[in-house]
Amino acid sequence: MLSSPALRRGAALLALVLTACANEPAAVKGRAPHHRDGTFQNNYVEFAPRGLLALLRWRWQAWRDGLPAPPQAPTPTLVPDLGLIQGNAKAGAAMEPSITWIGHATVLVQLGGLNVLTDPIFSNRASPLSFLGPARAQKPGLWPHELPRIDLVLISHNHYDHLDADSVKMLAAQSGGPPLFVVPLGLKRWFADEGITNVVELDWWQSHRLGPVEVVLTPVQHWSGRGLGDRMRTLWGGYALFAPQLHVFFAGDTGYSKDFADIRAHFADRQADAQGGGFDIALLPIGAYAPRWFMAEQHVNAEEAVRIHLDLGAKASLGIHWGTFELTDESLDEPPRKLLEARRALNVADSSFYTLAVGQTRRLAPRRPLK
Repeated sequence: MLSSPALRRGAALLALVLTACANEPAAVKGRAPHHRDGTFQNNYVEFAPRGLLALLRWRWQAWRDGLPAPPQAPTPTLVPDLGLIQGNAKAGAAMEPSITWIGHATVLVQLGGLNVLTDPIFSNRASPLSFLGPARAQKPGLWPHELPRIDLVLISHNHYDHLDADSVKMLAAQSGGPPLFVVPLGLKRWFADEGITNVVELDWWQSHRLGPVEVVLTPVQHWSGRGLGDRMRTLWGGYALFAPQLHVFFAGDTGYSKDFADIRAHFADRQADAQGGGFDIALLPIGAYAPRWFMAEQHVNAEEAVRIHLDLGAKASLGIHWGTFELTDESLDEPPRKLLEARRALNVADSSFYTLAVGQTRRLAPRRPLK
């Protein structure tokens, strides 16, 4: 079985992804506990990325068991409401807070007069190669030419399904000038090598303000690397966005950890409002979790995502990072079903943690400050 053509192709693809050169710089040594000699680490787990033997074991087991199973139904899609999105973009300070799921971890967030994109990927494949690697199950919810002018791009880490070179270069060349790219430590040089200089680099708990919106990079449990030679050499993280009418949390990729209780405690003072505080919306991954022996420390499953929702004290959460790229062993349509089970088990209302169709926009109620 180890000599089967399918397994050989899978091993070759894994080797290509792991050995692709990204030229990220070594991180500057710092005093913070997560800074190491030229690398970074998590707060609560000493994470070591899996080696090639573990990858081959995983792919052999998946081949043996016929995983992932074909989805029972395609990922839901909707024709985007371009009138709402573009009209909102023109409204400036009167913008109605909203989110639009473009696919995977890419979300258009409209708040505080700004158009914000998280981890943009519009390419057909999440791969260093245009002809090999995980392909999109459906087109993006918005094509690049349908986007409003983007003001701010948040990059959570440098894995290929979250940092896509073609997508960020396209955004940097948009009409009206490039957006501001906010990235974790170590990634500014990668952007410079791509000819992109409108970049702010943050460490965990550092912040940057763009107009009325404050951006804070937070810890999450993950790792970085675009090849074998640069693992853990750039930082990863989630983002807290604070605008007067909306507070947003974007987790990027993460395993489950105490970091989310820490985030809630860290921001407790600034989040008091007439609705009880907490983030108004959290964008949390619910997919790419199987098998658990391989993925548990780096990707949450749906139950853990609901626990993060509770740890954060979020008023609502959107499930992202599913249904777009076939990255792991669960079927593309399994995460929403598991999310339903997890909500029931943890007594969370369906309206409090939901999914959207690709291309769907949801208006969000603005915050009501304490009087």
